[in-house]
Amino acid sequence: MIVAVIWLAYANSLRVPFLFDDVGAVTNNPTVRRLDSWAVLQPPSDGSTTTGRPLVNLTFALNYALSGEAVWSYHATNLAIHSLTALLLFGLVRRALGLRGAADVRTELVAGGLAMLWGLHPLQTESVVGIAQRTEVLCGFFYLLTLYAFLRGVQAGRTLWLAGSVMACLAGMAAKEVMVTAPVVVVLFDRTFVAGSFGGAWRQRRAYYVALASTWLVLAALLLQGGGARGAAAGFGLGVTPWAYLLKQSEALVLYLRLAVWPHPLVVDYGTAVVDSAGDVAVQGLIVLLLLVATLWALVRRPVAGFFGACFFLILAPSSSFVPLVTQSMAEHRMYLPLAAIVVGAGVPLVRVRASVSVGLFLLVAAAFGVRTAVRNADYRDALTLWSATVADYPTCARAHQNLALVLRERGDSPAAHRHYARAVELDPRYATAHYNWGVLLLAEQRTPEAIARFESALRLVPGHLDAAVNLGIALVRAGRAAEAIPHFEAVLRLRPAADVRYNLGVALIAVDRREPAVQQLEAALRMDPRLAGAYVQLGRLREQERRLGDAERHYRAALELDPAQGAAHARLGLILARSERLAEAAEHLQEAVRQSPDDADTKANLGNVFLLQGRTRAALTQFEAALQLRPGDARLQESVRAARAMVP
Repeated sequence: MIVAVIWLAYANSLRVPFLFDDVGAVTNNPTVRRLDSWAVLQPPSDGSTTTGRPLVNLTFALNYALSGEAVWSYHATNLAIHSLTALLLFGLVRRALGLRGAADVRTELVAGGLAMLWGLHPLQTESVVGIAQRTEVLCGFFYLLTLYAFLRGVQAGRTLWLAGSVMACLAGMAAKEVMVTAPVVVVLFDRTFVAGSFGGAWRQRRAYYVALASTWLVLAALLLQGGGARGAAAGFGLGVTPWAYLLKQSEALVLYLRLAVWPHPLVVDYGTAVVDSAGDVAVQGLIVLLLLVATLWALVRRPVAGFFGACFFLILAPSSSFVPLVTQSMAEHRMYLPLAAIVVGAGVPLVRVRASVSVGLFLLVAAAFGVRTAVRNADYRDALTLWSATVADYPTCARAHQNLALVLRERGDSPAAHRHYARAVELDPRYATAHYNWGVLLLAEQRTPEAIARFESALRLVPGHLDAAVNLGIALVRAGRAAEAIPHFEAVLRLRPAADVRYNLGVALIAVDRREPAVQQLEAALRMDPRLAGAYVQLGRLREQERRLGDAERHYRAALELDPAQGAAHARLGLILARSERLAEAAEHLQEAVRQSPDDADTKANLGNVFLLQGRTRAALTQFEAALQLRPGDARLQESVRAARAMVP
């Protein structure tokens, strides 16, 4: 029943596309493309969700081998792990309650009901539906498996189960850093439910605890491999002070507790904002401090209640204390496992309640949770729906506005995209990504001066933003400031000698009449990327200016072979063909150029001239008149129209 209701609630999530962190975890992760390579255990160090987590990366590689980028296998895997974790919670609670001497029937009902509520809780949706959050579900599985195998080993008196507990803990360390607290929680569990004291736990299972603690070495090795941090995602010296992050966690912990009781609204991204003044979170800080004091008191006087409180704080400690996670200061997926401590801690007293009452209560809450989970899953059906919901429920998140703007731009709604980019920059003036992406949109709309301002802002905020430097160079060339663009392209080339950068540098050099260096850059770009059609067009222009028409024709034809949509190549090639009196072919290329660029008056006029040479005076007149409509004051076009009219019978 536990598994069935979980799958029923999440049935509408199996086709959710890759969203948010999923892109870095899977679609932009080259290490998951092959299973027969050691690279699969060396995930990218870019701070994405797989960084420093080789076991998670391996599971994504298995999914990729099974279904490529078809999402069904990724979601089915997340859901299968989540279901197994719910079963582990059921078994763990049932056996732990048995240790406390609870009645068998009520133990079964309460343990099953609590596992079901935990599995259906709407707060779990981000962890289960978000493919990248497999880190949470996989770590949660191994965390509970560590506890469950320990309890089975104690009850059965078999070292095999205890060895399995150590192996589960070892695997969890390769899934997420939260696993660092698992050995501590096992000690607390032993003291609370089995041995009765810390001393007794150590005397009875000393070798086991030494083996369990040794799993920290694996986590330490993974952290050291990443330089002591998770790329640019977590660690010290990344622009967020431990104190500011710690203050923010007071707000986060109170939010998590509220969502555990009343899971609405749910937000996929709370952004990166932190708190600079303790006064801003004085109330939340006091609540958290009182809860910590109460937990410490309960650990001494009320061990069971103290255990659940300690679990909540310990599991959250790696992500919600003083070590900054700069990519997200708050996140609902961090509550995946701590939620079990809340649900079970609150539900254990139901063992004393009559079975019929507890069953009715469980069914009622499970139905509500299941419906709310299914409704929340619908928000993930596409990026537009998800980010629209996020902006509506948490309007102060600059990144949500920026991500919504990206989606709106892709869907052709530029006015709305501009509004959300503006809001993102207003909320966080130091948000370089929003400045950059807004600049890309402005550049595409030929709003060059505004685009330049955005790219310059992005570069001031992140001097090493290479894409911003390249696009700033492109915008400066369009604005007639090619000399200013050249240093930007040259700086990028020193760090990223890519073909597109060499091409753009070549265009800028042409604009300042430095032809030979331009040719060198364009030819180098083609050696790096022989399919760069634009480079052939630029080389054709240069050869045409040198009156090397044969070479120019060859470059234009090469460009059109690669990309028939190169209107400039059609136009220039048409003129070359016309000069050599290949009029029929010239007309074909000029007609294609007119079709691709209907607002180009010069190309229409050139086509008209070719038609005149062919004796097609009416067609020529049509082209001259169309060109004159585009440039009404052009005296030469006016004369061409008069001459063509005189020639028409």
